[in-house]
Amino acid sequence: MRKTRTAAALGALSLALTLVACGGGGDSTGGGETASGIVGKASSQHKLVIGVKNDQPGLGLQTGNTYTGFDVEIAKIIAKGLGVPDTGIEFKTTVSSNREPFIQQGQVDLVVATYTINDERKKVVNFAGPYFIAGQDLLVPTASTITGPEALAGKKVCSVTGSTPAKRIQTDYKNVQLQQFDSYSKCVTALAGGQVDAVTTDDIILAGYATQSQYQGKFKVVGKKFSEEPYGIGLKKTDVAGCNKINDILRASASDGSYQAAWDASLKASGAAAPKLDVSKLTNCPAA
Repeated sequence: MRKTRTAAALGALSLALTLVACGGGGDSTGGGETASGIVGKASSQHKLVIGVKNDQPGLGLQTGNTYTGFDVEIAKIIAKGLGVPDTGIEFKTTVSSNREPFIQQGQVDLVVATYTINDERKKVVNFAGPYFIAGQDLLVPTASTITGPEALAGKKVCSVTGSTPAKRIQTDYKNVQLQQFDSYSKCVTALAGGQVDAVTTDDIILAGYATQSQYQGKFKVVGKKFSEEPYGIGLKKTDVAGCNKINDILRASASDGSYQAAWDASLKASGAAAPKLDVSKLTNCPAA
């Protein structure tokens, strides 16, 4: 009987040792914790799916299979800091209305898409950043007499469904006729065709459209910001470790020159002054 019990105990010990040797207890970090979320995926697969816009010149623009812009460059910085090369990134087009669902459903690991951090969104996703502070403004024809939001009464203004700028117009400027599309490029096309009087979104997005060759000299950004829009990097609400890691990467980018290089590669031509990344404003990545 004693031999039988001894053999059973030895067998159990052998199985336990085999599981540990083979990683049967999960992907363990040096601290004995299981690596999960984007940190775990990046470490084990060296791949990430990142949601970006595809129709915003200078920020997120798709040409063929290639995505370019400031958000794209920031995404590459984050991926590199997580150990994922450019070749391991799959960029996936997102629009304003599907960013939260894409994160929640796991269709993307991260969203870097002119994504304003606000309390409503923080209920369902986590945010690292902000990596840029924009401001809502107006794009109008060069000859327009619109001087700011106070001059929009009775005017037709276009923005994107589900976006922060559209909601602000609905809430704060109720005498405006709001036209909504699923992309800003459609709004700009409507402005060029005279169907609307202005397009509203963040100033840097509008500047990108105004500098496109087909619109040069036709549009102007009013230059009277009426909001503050902190752009964040969205990820799953439960991924606090991933959020903190991204903030660490952003801190490093502010001092190693990569943040400045991202701006120079994408938005320097717009004439807008290069921003300084204020690391003191990075979020504290609250737990779910």
